[in-house]
Amino acid sequence: MRTIKAVVFDLDDTLYSEREYAFSGFTAVASAFKGQLGDPVDTIAQLKALFDTEHRPRMFNALLNQRGLPEDEQLVVAMVETYRRHIPRISLYPDADAALTRLRAQYKLGLISDGRTDTQTLKLNALKLLPRLDGTIVTSELGPGYEKPHPRPFEWMAESLGGDHDQYAYVADNAAKDVIAPNALGWMTIQIVRPDGIYRGAPPAEGGDPRHIIDTLDDVDPIL
Repeated sequence: MRTIKAVVFDLDDTLYSEREYAFSGFTAVASAFKGQLGDPVDTIAQLKALFDTEHRPRMFNALLNQRGLPEDEQLVVAMVETYRRHIPRISLYPDADAALTRLRAQYKLGLISDGRTDTQTLKLNALKLLPRLDGTIVTSELGPGYEKPHPRPFEWMAESLGGDHDQYAYVADNAAKDVIAPNALGWMTIQIVRPDGIYRGAPPAEGGDPRHIIDTLDDVDPIL
C-alpha cells in the first residue's frame, strides 16, 4: 500500500473556476475598449455568450465580426493583452480552500499549471495561493515544449519536494492531457469533474485515464 506524502494540484478549473477568470477578463476588456466597442455591459454580455461557442479561441475577432466592425488585428492583440494582464477578480472554490487548509497538516502541497507565466502568476496572487504551497511550477517557466503532458514538470516537482514518485498524488480536471505524465511516473492521479469546468467532457487521451474521479475535493482524503 502506497503512502502519499505530497499532493499536487492543477490550477484552472481545479482550485478555481476558469469561467470566472474569463468573465473577469471580459469586464477588463469591455472597460478598457469602451471607446471602440461601446457600452461595456453589452460587450460583456456578448462575450459571455461567445464563450460557450466554437468561437471561444477567437472571441474578440468574433465580437468585432458580430458588431460589423473591421477585424483590426492590432485592436485584437491589444484586447488579448489586456485580458491576459488584467488583475483577476477570482476566488477559490470553497471545497478547494477547505482542502488546502485541511491537507496542509499532513502533506506537502504543490501546484503544476500550464499557461503563460505572467497570467498564471496574476491568478496565483489574486487567489493568495503561493504562501499555502510548498512548490509551484508554471510549465512555461521551463521553456517551450514542457507543457503537459511532458513529464519534466512532474519530475522537477518530485526533485524539489523530495520522495519517490509513488508518494505523490496529482489532482486535475482535464483527462485529455493532465494525468498522462503522472500516470506514467507512477503518481496517484485524481480527476475532479467540476459542473462548470471547461474540459469536463474531454475524453481521456491514451494513458490519460485517472485512477480516481471525484466531483468535490471534500472526497479526496479517503483516496489519499
